[in-house]
Amino acid sequence: MTRATSKRQHVDDPGEDAAGGQMSFLDHLDELRTRIIRSLIAIGTAMLVAFFFADRIGAFILGPALRALPPGQSLIYTKPGEGFSFYLDTALIGGLVLAAPFVMYQVWGFVAPGLYAREKKYVIPFVALTTLGSLGGAAFTHYVMFPGMIAFFRSFDSPLMRFMPRVEDTFELYKNMMIGMVAVFQMPTLVFFLAKMQMVTARFLWRHLKYAILIIFIVAAALTSSTDPWNQTIYAAPMIVLYLISIVIAWVFGPREKGADASESSTKLRLVIAATVIDQARRNRPGRYPAAVRRTS
Repeated sequence: MTRATSKRQHVDDPGEDAAGGQMSFLDHLDELRTRIIRSLIAIGTAMLVAFFFADRIGAFILGPALRALPPGQSLIYTKPGEGFSFYLDTALIGGLVLAAPFVMYQVWGFVAPGLYAREKKYVIPFVALTTLGSLGGAAFTHYVMFPGMIAFFRSFDSPLMRFMPRVEDTFELYKNMMIGMVAVFQMPTLVFFLAKMQMVTARFLWRHLKYAILIIFIVAAALTSSTDPWNQTIYAAPMIVLYLISIVIAWVFGPREKGADASESSTKLRLVIAATVIDQARRNRPGRYPAAVRRTS
């Protein structure tokens, strides 16, 4: 069944229209306001819970930076409110992580009314994939990218220059890298829904693999300040793996109608070629033109 047919059935089915209903522009704004308020309440509640563990969260975040410093040295802060601001930011991060599944569900709840009934069942894959992508990007940043970046900056420490990073600058670097990698790790989720909407196929992704690898290495070079190609490869490797996983997801969940049509057309073409070859062989077989041979002789 093509998407156009499904659209016609969606329009012609009064039960489905009655179930989904039609919302005006003001109704959409009211729905958006409700979803945002619910998300903010969830984030605020989770932030209060995380604030009681701000010390542990802060130690966990700054752990890679502290391990890169010389023994006995710690991070410094030069502004009066810098330390308190850091703990508020750590509580905010903890609240976002705790409330992420609920927030993703609210995002889906706002988008779902504009989808078909058969597309609304993807709420579980959407929440699961976005949550796993966020956790994967956060883990890769904390355990691989951020320690490597701090170690690279630490390599310039010398009697001429002392490496004494500030809390605010270190956390800003950590946060920016975290946001970037969490966005990158949403690639399988994006491809999943693009394949479901028949906007991308596995063949298209595979055909442009070399261009994707080039773009990935450019992004990896931008994310790391090191000129070492091995460090850039370490950063690019998970992105390439994510792209390959996205190809598999597009192949499993993508449309099969086009592939079936292409296979049928290929079979018909082979039959036509075979019939042409057989016909030519029949026309040119020996003894076909004995009279003509006799006339020429």
